[in-house]
Amino acid sequence: MEGASGDTSIALRAEIRDWVESYCLGGPKRLPHVLQFASLFMIAVFAMPLLELKQLRKDYGGLRALDGVTLDVTEGAIIGLIGPNGSGKSTLIDLVAGSIAPTAGQIIFAGDQIGGLGADEVFQRGIARGYQQPTLYFKMTALDNLLLPPKSQLGERPWHAPWHKRWADQEAEYAQRALYALQQVELLPHYDKLAADLSGGQMKLLEIARALMGEPRLLLLDEPTAGVAPLLARDIFQRIARLRDQQGITFLIVEHRLDILFDFVDEVYALHLGELIAQGAPADVAGDRLLQQVYFGD
Repeated sequence: MEGASGDTSIALRAEIRDWVESYCLGGPKRLPHVLQFASLFMIAVFAMPLLELKQLRKDYGGLRALDGVTLDVTEGAIIGLIGPNGSGKSTLIDLVAGSIAPTAGQIIFAGDQIGGLGADEVFQRGIARGYQQPTLYFKMTALDNLLLPPKSQLGERPWHAPWHKRWADQEAEYAQRALYALQQVELLPHYDKLAADLSGGQMKLLEIARALMGEPRLLLLDEPTAGVAPLLARDIFQRIARLRDQQGITFLIVEHRLDILFDFVDEVYALHLGELIAQGAPADVAGDRLLQQVYFGD
């Protein structure tokens, strides 16, 4: 499976568990109590999901868009979220991103409850997102689009803004980071093009590069290959996998092109009518009878 190095973190946790059993839990190489405690703390940290949704619910008047969804996202993994139209996928992404507030349930990120926080606060904590339809500044260049998201920009503060020397070095640093982000998605030759002049696939990549400027731990993508030719769609996922491998970014991706998605994700969650109906490895979910009925009416 392409891009499956998220299995590395799973294997690493397994190795740590084996080590703890041998050295801490009565094995032949039992350690002193202080080191036992440190080892148990280490395994607890590695075992904790980056994102946890617990009985998450969202109502719009009498319509229940999400109904008691519980799932975990392991740090360093690429997770797929699938389901037919109207199943609640985009609602779930909106909830995690802070675009809307949950009716009930918990959203826990890096151990903190973030359900109900606004999108700005969620972004500051390390969650960025992309949209099904790219939301770029189309009359700005690709480079300028990337210079907007960085956090704590001194030039945006009224007591620094009038004195360029105070924030010139930071501005230059962010410009270098932006050029590097464009290079990562192979858009560097287009740095001075208006976003409106890019192709649909390039706009998708520019949105990913812009999200990288916020230094996210978790990146939420809503149909990153929608409207993109099959060859470029696969290329987008290859770049996503490289970003995970090189930077350790965790991805939660809504996608309808299952033939491509299943080649890259570590785990899949399937929604239908706001409820979780299947989860597991791509091969297991693909063979799920209920999911086949939902998609194909078998």
